[in-house]
Amino acid sequence: MLGGLCICGLLPRLETPTRLSLVVHRNEDRKPTNTGRLATECLANSEVIVRGERTSPAAAFPRPAGRCLLLLFPDEDAGSLDRRAPASLPVTLIVPDGTWRQAQRVRTRVPGLREVRCVTLPSGPPSSYRLRTERRPGGLATIEAIARAFGILEGPTVQAELERVFRIMVERTLWTRGLVD
Repeated sequence: MLGGLCICGLLPRLETPTRLSLVVHRNEDRKPTNTGRLATECLANSEVIVRGERTSPAAAFPRPAGRCLLLLFPDEDAGSLDRRAPASLPVTLIVPDGTWRQAQRVRTRVPGLREVRCVTLPSGPPSSYRLRTERRPGGLATIEAIARAFGILEGPTVQAELERVFRIMVERTLWTRGLVD
């Protein structure tokens, strides 16, 4: 029966000009409820950078030529993400992944991210993540934030596919916990 719960065969492989750089805290990296990694499995043009390793200092964030870097984080100086924001360059969307406290530290603890422009998402529906408790108003699971950002940058089809995978993952996880019929 457990093989029937695996979602690997349901993951789309979405090709997008926008690149996703997921900066995940080492404590969140392999948790089964981590949704950021799920997004990277769906987005062909993505990478995972694990931070917070005690044995090695954080390397400087790569700054590829010819790309617009945007950090999806509601910092004080953040502007709203919109389709026109990147001018004409392809975007690398940097998304911190971890607890709120871990995510707040990304900009100061990963060399090179302090200079990257922060962007936020416009207001939208509340999170449908039922596996963890969200204490912040407007807080989203990482994949929900990525889906909404890619919906702005790449269009509604990419957003819908990421949200579909998220819903399936949540439902199957709840089922394994005996919380869904």
